[in-house]
Amino acid sequence: MIPLPGTHPHFYAIAFACVVVLLVARRIPGLRALISLASWAAILMLMVVVVGQRQTFDPYVARALQALHLEDQRVEGGETRIRMSPDGHFWIRAHIGGIEQRMLVDSGATVTALSARTAAAADLAVGDGIVPVLLTTANGTIRAQSATVGEMRLGNIVARDLPVVVSPAFGDVNVVGMNFLSRLKSWRVEDNVLILVPHHPQDTA
Repeated sequence: MIPLPGTHPHFYAIAFACVVVLLVARRIPGLRALISLASWAAILMLMVVVVGQRQTFDPYVARALQALHLEDQRVEGGETRIRMSPDGHFWIRAHIGGIEQRMLVDSGATVTALSARTAAAADLAVGDGIVPVLLTTANGTIRAQSATVGEMRLGNIVARDLPVVVSPAFGDVNVVGMNFLSRLKSWRVEDNVLILVPHHPQDTA
């Protein structure tokens, strides 16, 4: 699943209003410089908002912001090993908001995804961001909402303040994606065992 930039009805209204204001300002010399400065300030603010939301789901943008100490996601705990299931996938039991769910560990998924049922059971605050989240899946492009998991435990690894996407289109499947895996010190597969190693192991008991 890969988030794509979306469109929002308010974007069109704002863009139209900006065009009208700029056309009027061109006819009033005194306002031209002021309007130009305000426009650049608005563009800069929009870029900050978009990058801020994008880093939530894009592990590569998030990694750059992590180096600048601008993100707050933490993955901690001791090394966790997950043996491959008979179906050829890696499944793990994760504790989310006081409930336990079976989750598929998928390095091909950009973002961690929860079913609508799991999000409701975990009592997550699910909503739409300023920039809509569109995901490309095997069944096409779907729209999703976003939420933040205060604490998610996978084996002896703890992830705090983990951004996730939520959609009924996921059915009953929950997925651990790259925005979780990319925060680990390392992850690898040896002899059909997935090994997750965090940066700062800790006792999660």
